[in-house]
Amino acid sequence: MKAKVLLSLVLLCGSLAAPVARAGDAASGAATAPACELPSYLLTSESQLPKVAEAVKAGKPLEILVIGSRSTTIPSSEGSSYPARMEAILKEKLPPSEAVHVSVEIQSKRTAEEAASTFVKLMEAKTPTLVVWQTGTVDAIRSIDPDEFRSAVTEGVVALQKAGADVVLMNLQYSPRTETMISAQPFLDNMRVVAQEHDIPLFDRFTIMRQWNDQGQFDLFSPSRGPELAKQVHDCLGRALAQFVIDAAHLEPAQQQN
Repeated sequence: MKAKVLLSLVLLCGSLAAPVARAGDAASGAATAPACELPSYLLTSESQLPKVAEAVKAGKPLEILVIGSRSTTIPSSEGSSYPARMEAILKEKLPPSEAVHVSVEIQSKRTAEEAASTFVKLMEAKTPTLVVWQTGTVDAIRSIDPDEFRSAVTEGVVALQKAGADVVLMNLQYSPRTETMISAQPFLDNMRVVAQEHDIPLFDRFTIMRQWNDQGQFDLFSPSRGPELAKQVHDCLGRALAQFVIDAAHLEPAQQQN
């Protein structure tokens, strides 16, 4: 019962996807977004995305699947969510002939183990070039044993790789309103261990969002956030993730638009 109450509170207070946008708020929000400034080390990875590189080099469609939760979306404004913004930025950066498509699979309230159990069938249906797996929050809320969490993430990564996809792990979102309520560090650490063991990039969403909050680019504590803040944060996340993918794929300048 405690976990259910905490999960509901975190989804309410900690999720930047939670505010419901008005019907007229369908614009991407990019024009009013902050600078999205980040140090370069948060946008680079020593691990590579060879299948993404091969697809772009061969001029094949780049199919990206984002597996996430409610924080992956912005209700009534899907074009402003970070997967949609990532798709738009990749289309800007890659050659005009490069087809880029980002789809989203919502695994709401599922632990890493529960999500990973669906991956074989999911990959058969989607056959993506790249999978961005956003996980960890539900496990932290439910106080899943960190070792069990690491094993579940490992099993999920192996399943995705066996299906022929590159993988990017994305860790928990940061929320100053809930950081004292859940112990995030063991889950952050274990995701980093899995990423290192399998030589796959880890997109450190937690550190990125915490830095934006600490530097005052976004006030993630304010309970009066509106849909515009959600759009701005998602826009910055989408831009950062697109650059992260480009870097991890080691795309040459000639393969990019600018």
